[in-house]
Amino acid sequence: MVLARAWSIALFGVDGITVEIEADIGGGKPKTLIVGLPDASLNEAKDRVRAAVRNSGLQWPDQLVTLGLSPAALPKGGSGYDLALALSVLVADRKAPPEVLAGTVLLGELALDGRLRTVRGVLPCMLAARRSGLRRAIVPTAAMAEASLVSGLEVYGADCLTDILVWARGEGELARPEPLTADTATAPPDLADVLGQPEARWALEVAAAGGHNLLLAGPPGTGKTMLAKRLPGLLPPLAREQALEVTAIHSVSGDLAAESPLITLPPFIAPHHTTSVPALVGGGAGLAKPGAISKAHRGILFLDEACEFAPNRLEALRTALEEGEIRLARRDGVVRYPAAFQLVLATNPCPCAPPREADCVCAPHARRRYLARLSGPLLDRVDLRVRMRPITAMSRVGDADPESTATVRERVGRARDRAARRWSDYGWHTNSEAPGPILRREFTLPRDTTALLDRGLNTGALTARGADRCLRIAWTLADLAESASPTADHVAAALEFRDRRST
Repeated sequence: MVLARAWSIALFGVDGITVEIEADIGGGKPKTLIVGLPDASLNEAKDRVRAAVRNSGLQWPDQLVTLGLSPAALPKGGSGYDLALALSVLVADRKAPPEVLAGTVLLGELALDGRLRTVRGVLPCMLAARRSGLRRAIVPTAAMAEASLVSGLEVYGADCLTDILVWARGEGELARPEPLTADTATAPPDLADVLGQPEARWALEVAAAGGHNLLLAGPPGTGKTMLAKRLPGLLPPLAREQALEVTAIHSVSGDLAAESPLITLPPFIAPHHTTSVPALVGGGAGLAKPGAISKAHRGILFLDEACEFAPNRLEALRTALEEGEIRLARRDGVVRYPAAFQLVLATNPCPCAPPREADCVCAPHARRRYLARLSGPLLDRVDLRVRMRPITAMSRVGDADPESTATVRERVGRARDRAARRWSDYGWHTNSEAPGPILRREFTLPRDTTALLDRGLNTGALTARGADRCLRIAWTLADLAESASPTADHVAAALEFRDRRST
């Protein structure tokens, strides 16, 4: 007969599934069994838990201990079940009162001496617990701040197994989370630091206002990376639900700061060009872990020296750019991670990359092969393409001071508000989210306004996807100009952004 039940959470990507842990004592020779598709790390938990209980001053049952994890057909892994396993056995052995398990989700890894260690994915686990109707959570003290991000759960923190037993007997108190501090992330650098490059600065503003992808091409030292790093500062802070969504991904990755776990600013992720495909899109043995594109969800994915990336890395981005999520099939199942990011590419015009293009020594075929890593289908998904020129003067005497991030962000905010009102009935927030059929069918522009797009489609200079993206850019330009709808000039400017060559 089952003598005790406890609750924990299994993670599949950023989705949590409630796991019921049943403990039964007796019926055979002294032994500990874990059933319910445990992986190697979970199967080792019986040794960790037994040592933790013994070193906490308690005796492990000298009988057959059977621990069942349900749903039994669901693969389970990791060390986050340790605390639930230990308490279920102690309650079944009448060494702890059963009230400690009532409506309570238990998360944490046990050290051999009974200390409680934090685990990854606490936030999505708490969200899953709340959906399942559990009302209380006990987590490691280091994870309390993260767990407290979820409202509707009574969160307690413990440093060791003994603390929980003392609390369960009514002989002491567990820690409670402190009020969350503000996000301490460093503010992005200011746009006023960038010299010259008015065309690129304007493209950056358009990209921020509409959520568009951007390609910056030019010789080294012209400010491509500087501009890209200033894009997050032009974006609005994340809304509460968006912040929880982003934080959940970084929680699964183990990237959260313990003191201020909630991510409220759009993330900026810049992987090195030697990164692998699994590191970029997600992967790993068992169930796939999130990659750089998911960590950049609701933010910026910046690929510096884009033409140095292997072609298979770049082509792996295409599906995520269209669908806003990545699906990864591995041995233990298929997981889905959100990946709605803005892509920013920066590249030199050739492999030798001299400061002055007149000094290039690359053979024509070497130059073509270098730039061909950015394939046509990938570039078709990049809305704005900008050619940057070398800086010719360091002095700004007589010139107007460059606009600051705060000034440009104010214009971007107004444009985003206009777009959000337009798309509110559809649940979209930016022009880049609006699908082409909706733009063509319900927000049709006059024939003379789109004449240039029709000509480009007729001559084959523009694909259907490219035409849709031009319409999105045109709506963003209209929002920045506070115009009711795009004009022919806006469409022409949008087409010019896409037609500019990066060589």
